[in-house]
Amino acid sequence: MRELQEGSPQSPLKVSYVDSPLGAMLAIADEEKLYLLEFSERRGLAREIERLQVRSKANIIPGTSAPLRSIIRELQAYFAGELLVFSTPCILVGSPFQLLTWEGLQRIPYGETRSYGEQARSIARPTAHRAVANANGANQLALIVPCHRVITSNGAIGGYGGGVERKKWLLELEKKHRPLPSS
Repeated sequence: MRELQEGSPQSPLKVSYVDSPLGAMLAIADEEKLYLLEFSERRGLAREIERLQVRSKANIIPGTSAPLRSIIRELQAYFAGELLVFSTPCILVGSPFQLLTWEGLQRIPYGETRSYGEQARSIARPTAHRAVANANGANQLALIVPCHRVITSNGAIGGYGGGVERKKWLLELEKKHRPLPSS
């Protein structure tokens, strides 16, 4: 993944709805990379889309592209318990701290969880567990950047932008399909 570089206007971004067992998801991509994947009724989604449009200097129109077709296939495999790691090319849009946090999230293996404190320590910011939680909440690539794998230090589920019930469901799906440890 790479970060979006602000600059001159781009060609339009395409938006498509994706069905999932947890409800509709919204995906936005250009012809090469996925920019956003969120549950469609996520609180603050309209603001996320507006910020993306401003930063990318691109119109967002209905349509399809190779990254959108790819993420649809990958989501079907993920929800069937057949995909452990997403490979659709993506662009991350965030501050340097958010990017660092999201890179750390991507190192949490499928079917495992970490606490916010453990995540903060993993990015060499041991006292930044609240900032990590805020960065997780700003993640625009649901499931791909697996913020649903972060729980509280006492083992409680904690919050999730897509809703706590979805987070529980995702953790159960991954627990059920996680690979056996190699010996």
